[in-house]
Parts: sequence; structure tokens; C-alpha cells
Amino acid sequence: MRNPVGPVLRMNDDMDAIIAAIRADNPNKEVEVIDRTAYVRVQAEDELTVRRATLEDHLGRPFQMHELERVLSSFAGRIESGTDSIRWYLAA
Repeated sequence: MRNPVGPVLRMNDDMDAIIAAIRADNPNKEVEVIDRTAYVRVQAEDELTVRRATLEDHLGRPFQMHELERVLSSFAGRIESGTDSIRWYLAA
């Protein structure tokens, strides 16, 4: 994959739902998930986004974006975070 961007997430109970939400918010992207036992790298080419509403749908509960930051150990690319979404991307 050229120009991979995305989060590196510590293993946690919500991992499957978080990955499903990322896939749902990026339907036209090939989202690659690399399991390294202690952490999971989630990446796509050039840009990747996840929305709070999608996370809430997949988790089945209210969700605040700062909860994702607690399991975010690293990331590739640049990050733009807000109260309703997080975006990983490459600078132009």
C-alpha cells in the first residue's frame, strides 16, 4: 500500500466495533487491519475518517471522541480531530 495513514490502537474490548465503524465510514477505501497482538494498525491509502455517530451505531452506546484517543497509541499521517470525527490524512 502506498501512503498508508490511520490509527494504531491498543487492544481493548471495543476493538472490533471501532474497526467496523472505520470500515463503514470509508466504503470506497481498502482498509487494511494488521494485528500485532498488543496493538492493531488500521490503515488506508491517503485518508481515513471515523465519525462519532458511526462509532455509536457499532458500539450500541453513546461515545465521545476522546474515548478513542485513550486507545490511540500512535498513528500514521497527520490527524485532525473534533467532537464528531477524526481524520487521518497526508499533507499535500
